[in-house]
Amino acid sequence: MEKHSGSSQPGAPVRSGIPEHGRIPKYYMVKAKLAALLDELGEGRLLPTERDLAVGYEVSRETVRQALRELLLEGRLRRKGRGTVVAGPKLEQPLALASYTEGVRRQGLGPGRTLVSLERFPCSEALAPEVDTKPGEPVWHMERVLRADDERVGLESTYVAECRVPRLDSDFDPDSSFYAYLRDRLGIAVGDADERIETVLATPREAMLIGTPPALPMLLLHRVSRDTSGRPLERVRTLYRGDRFSFTTRLGPQ
Repeated sequence: MEKHSGSSQPGAPVRSGIPEHGRIPKYYMVKAKLAALLDELGEGRLLPTERDLAVGYEVSRETVRQALRELLLEGRLRRKGRGTVVAGPKLEQPLALASYTEGVRRQGLGPGRTLVSLERFPCSEALAPEVDTKPGEPVWHMERVLRADDERVGLESTYVAECRVPRLDSDFDPDSSFYAYLRDRLGIAVGDADERIETVLATPREAMLIGTPPALPMLLLHRVSRDTSGRPLERVRTLYRGDRFSFTTRLGPQ
């Protein structure tokens, strides 16, 4: 019987990282040792320098860098100042009609948003049916950086017709929940939505705003939502850091 040597973590591949010919890449052996070290150190603890790790594991610094790069992309590590520290668990965001604010608060973290821009422009023909207005009529575009406990974790772009929220620029606090504003100030409740998820790389501008390397994979969510009467309400494009977020949903029989 073949002996499988892989991670015992739930959901991990049975032969994690081991090719079929059985020869384990040197960087992956270092990565496995580093993963065990992270468990010993615990969240927030500083990792030894690349030089010290290379000496300790008797490998080149480039081998250590490759192992560290993968752990960074997987969200096991994060940069802090000029060092690298052990990251905490990923944020779990439900695939549901709840705001980002509510999702982060459920995990005991402090949600926040920083306004990048809020502008009006004439609605395009492609956007018009998604926000229930006519081409050429004014629509708002609001772009905000998403934060969790003051850590930048995403970038959100919201498009909504000005006629639905005429005083968005004066009545709305951009650090608060847009859905709460619609519900509590305007009496508009979100009824349902269509949502699509894909993986992308951030543009240089997006990476700069979120504070991540351009090579970091992102989770991109496209949402078109409707109010409780079925009238189109908004289109939202949200980038989430792939190293900091996972998404959950409950499935049932159809």
